[in-house]
Amino acid sequence: MGYIDDAFVKLKSNLEITTTEQDLAKARHAAIRDYVKLHWDLADDFLTGSYRRDTKTKKLKDIDIFIVIDANGSQAGYRDQAPIQVINALETLLRQKWSAAHRDSMAIVIPYAGDDEVMSIDVVPAFDREGGGYFIPNPSAGGWIATNPKRHHELSIAKNADCGGKYVPFVKMIKGVNRELGEPVSPSFLLEVMAQSLVKPPFGRYQDEIVLFLATAAERIGDEWPDPAGLGGDVNAVMNATQKLVAVDALNQARVIAERAVDLEDEGQERAAYDEWKKLFGNRMTRP
Repeated sequence: MGYIDDAFVKLKSNLEITTTEQDLAKARHAAIRDYVKLHWDLADDFLTGSYRRDTKTKKLKDIDIFIVIDANGSQAGYRDQAPIQVINALETLLRQKWSAAHRDSMAIVIPYAGDDEVMSIDVVPAFDREGGGYFIPNPSAGGWIATNPKRHHELSIAKNADCGGKYVPFVKMIKGVNRELGEPVSPSFLLEVMAQSLVKPPFGRYQDEIVLFLATAAERIGDEWPDPAGLGGDVNAVMNATQKLVAVDALNQARVIAERAVDLEDEGQERAAYDEWKKLFGNRMTRP
């Protein structure tokens, strides 16, 4: 392998969550889940989102917990109320132990002080959905929406296997690029949904796959990208037309840098190629 190949091996490692970070995250999310179970009747509680799918980039902002309320338990009545009622009740409950807990859309966010890698945990209330999946509150629309994060996890596992174990690290890399660009693509889950469709086995070198993805993503970010579990709506619905244009511009700028890096590598100018890649990955790209 060449210098850039080695740099990407190091990048992959740098993007992985360390044992220390995993232990801290586990202690924190377990404490939250145990606390809620002590006060509410739950049918289930589990980790979800990109942390569960192992596609989370560091720092670990927004680790997601689903708490599935027992439809026959003491809190069952929330299902028939406006979503804001269950969210407010959950916020009140969590603030008794975590005073900084606050509502953010459909979740209650528990932030952590300091500069460690586990910055915040999101707690999302849910009810089981007949036929599979869950209903979660959508306070902005005043209703409940269907989702199935466990299906998202299954799809990620299958795609990673098809790509020889390189898909999950690749998703972390493109999310890392998005973060370095100031996160023009929102939500970052949209990048995963696009990658599910656009990345095809056999998976090549990370360098080449990144160039290909950035080019195609820039062309197609304006397309409809429905929930891969077939339940939720269009994943990029949160972005308006102006935001999509900004994202297209940012992805194209990143593509130009990535193409230049690959060209420099092909010309044997590997140190110069490394400098280009570092523009896209920042301090996560370290010399091999």
